[in-house]
Amino acid sequence: MRKTTILYLLFIAVANCFAQNDPTQYVNPFTGTQDMGHTFPGATVPFGMVQLSPDTDTILFYKNGEYNKDVYRYCAGYQYEDSTIVGFSHTHFNGTGHSDLGDFLIIPFKGEPKLNPGTSAQPEKGYRSRYSKNTESASPGYYAVVLDDYKVKAELTATTHVGVHQYTFEPGARRKILLDLFHGIYNYDGKVVWSSIRLENDTLITGYRQTQGWARDRKLFFAMSFSEKIMDYRLVNQKPEAYKGFWRKFDKIERIPECSGKKLKAWFQFKPAIKPIHLSPKDLRTGKEPPPRIGPPLKVKVAISAVSANGAIKNLQQETPHWNFEAYKEDAREKWNQELRKISITATEKVKSNFYTAMYHAFMSPVVYEDVDGQYRGLDQRIHQSEGFTNYTIFSLWDTFRALHPLLTIMQPQRTSDMVNSMLAHQQQSVHDMLPIWSHYSNENWCMTGYHAASVISDAIVKNIPGIDIDTALHAMKHTAWYPKYDQNQIYRIRGYVPYDDGPYSVTKTLEYSYDDWAIFQVAQLAKQEKLARALRVRADNYKNMFDQETGLMRPKMHDKTWVKDFDPLATHGMGFIEGNAYTYSLFVPHDIMGLAFLKGGDEALANHLDTLFTMPLPEEKYADTEDITSAGIIGNYIHGNEPGHHVPYMYNYVGRPWKTEHIVRRINKEMYRATPDGLCGNDDCGQMSAWYIFSALGFYPVTPGTNQYVLGSPNIEKAKINLKNGKTFEIEVKNQSPANIYVQKVLLNGKEWPKLFITHQMIIEGGKLTFFMSDRPNKNRGQQYGDRPYSLSAMH
Repeated sequence: MRKTTILYLLFIAVANCFAQNDPTQYVNPFTGTQDMGHTFPGATVPFGMVQLSPDTDTILFYKNGEYNKDVYRYCAGYQYEDSTIVGFSHTHFNGTGHSDLGDFLIIPFKGEPKLNPGTSAQPEKGYRSRYSKNTESASPGYYAVVLDDYKVKAELTATTHVGVHQYTFEPGARRKILLDLFHGIYNYDGKVVWSSIRLENDTLITGYRQTQGWARDRKLFFAMSFSEKIMDYRLVNQKPEAYKGFWRKFDKIERIPECSGKKLKAWFQFKPAIKPIHLSPKDLRTGKEPPPRIGPPLKVKVAISAVSANGAIKNLQQETPHWNFEAYKEDAREKWNQELRKISITATEKVKSNFYTAMYHAFMSPVVYEDVDGQYRGLDQRIHQSEGFTNYTIFSLWDTFRALHPLLTIMQPQRTSDMVNSMLAHQQQSVHDMLPIWSHYSNENWCMTGYHAASVISDAIVKNIPGIDIDTALHAMKHTAWYPKYDQNQIYRIRGYVPYDDGPYSVTKTLEYSYDDWAIFQVAQLAKQEKLARALRVRADNYKNMFDQETGLMRPKMHDKTWVKDFDPLATHGMGFIEGNAYTYSLFVPHDIMGLAFLKGGDEALANHLDTLFTMPLPEEKYADTEDITSAGIIGNYIHGNEPGHHVPYMYNYVGRPWKTEHIVRRINKEMYRATPDGLCGNDDCGQMSAWYIFSALGFYPVTPGTNQYVLGSPNIEKAKINLKNGKTFEIEVKNQSPANIYVQKVLLNGKEWPKLFITHQMIIEGGKLTFFMSDRPNKNRGQQYGDRPYSLSAMH
């Protein structure tokens, strides 16, 4: 009996060790792929430019001359409940509220080619295929499914620049591959400007695709290599007027070595998937027929480049020199393990799944945006050479400045430095002299409000991320903040607020500009630019110009300084706000929460506002027309499925009520995150929703990026070890952890009692141990001293 027990305990220990070494087992790539999570399940590596994934429908921006609302559901090209797959494209957004990309769609098929994608209702009319959820699977760096209409098993993996496909056909099938250069996730009114394809030899094809989608001028090249020789092919360019119907008339259906056009497709045929078998005389006499032998799977490698076809070929040759699919698959898995092992946790199985799936999504973007030789296409559409940094793209900054980028300052300091330098290069290439607002693939989309690159850069500089020139950074931030033609910025500088009658979202813009100006103020102080610092310090107080003493809320104001009449504080649009209402945006003063409390009448008044926010009813008609908001992400009037309020649960710490932060954070962790297809209550937004969970599960959150502080909450793990780039570790231990014990009784830092409601970045980076003692009853003595509360601008000056 004793021997059996010892063996059992040894087995458990080995299993736990294996689990820690392979955290990818806890990742569910299907999380958020249903409804509004807008994630994709396909194959990619951390921060990889190639994100190879199935697209399950083809949605046009306009339908019957009107905006097609279905476009929004397909921002990532995939919806979990769809029953057909159109094909596998090589570029995707993770969790965004807007769509683009979907480049170079490939689907294997047999039989006569059908060059239109068909519809989900009648897939047999086109090249798409039905599939069963029973055959679909995904893990970090790998995706597989059986395409039922063609009886083909499709497997995908990836490197940073190359998508690797493996297709296993049934015996005897005449194997064919379709390449669709017209397909895209967001073909704005069907506008593919131009595409081109060229057969370099009997196994290599190159070309490019130029589009006018969300990115108004985007050009991407590819190099596609086959594991077998092409036996036959066709290059097809459809006449534009044929688009409204099915594919009947074509400009060209010829075996020519290259072709260009707006609606270009190509298909390639290979030897049948069977090796001939010679029957013996005995077999011939008995009539016995041995089973056919299936040949090796057909493999395809597709490299991409924003620079040139030669750049794509270089990427192909360097990253995928052989044809061993399993080796690429295991390498992708190990790349993910290397990233996920940076934080090891002890927790319930549910928490582990949520946590490592969140890490997986948080480390998908921004993406590397340069070739293996360091060349990249800049914002000016010229080819540049990165010097001393790796160039990145996909900056969804209105979302990610809040938690994703602060997470990367801890876990990815080198990438953070590279990303900041990518933003500075963007500013230098901009005709507007502006840092990125929402940018991807050499384009500025001008999406959302504020200039939050300033927050990301300030946060990195304050936290001493190496490799960032402070003078260059300050120059870029100053020019951005003073650019007169950006989004009512000039009148904001003159009046100290954006008037309601001067443009939409006036209150949101004023509040966000005020915070961003404070972030630049932080850097100006460090650079000892006193005159600039003084000017920015004044602008950091501009949030006060939006505060209406009568309502106790931020309220839109006219040119003549009168308040807007018929003010509806619950409206999410039309009242000077974007993607939030007055109750939420009245709390967006992350740099001066104590100053906000003073405006409202003190700690109790702000605490009452927070209590009201989390308990008051929000009528459905107030958010039903807002695509980002679902009822699953709502507590009272607090909307966790969208970003403007992500810092709000932690604001109780600033008014001496940390137990209320602890209560609401644990509720959000429990109710609004599940590692299931419908497990996100809003868009993941390039990892912001996921980063919120990671921080909150560990027990702290960056309420004010641009300071070195993280505000304490209520961890839902038992233990965690953050393995830092400098070789040190920061450990978190939670005593008496349970679903009922959500309240923090006391905190120890390196064995000594820590009364403050925050920790600093330096404490984490230097290594150490943070210990939480939990209970089912709140400790109302913590945080009563103002000196124990987190940073506020008013408290510092």
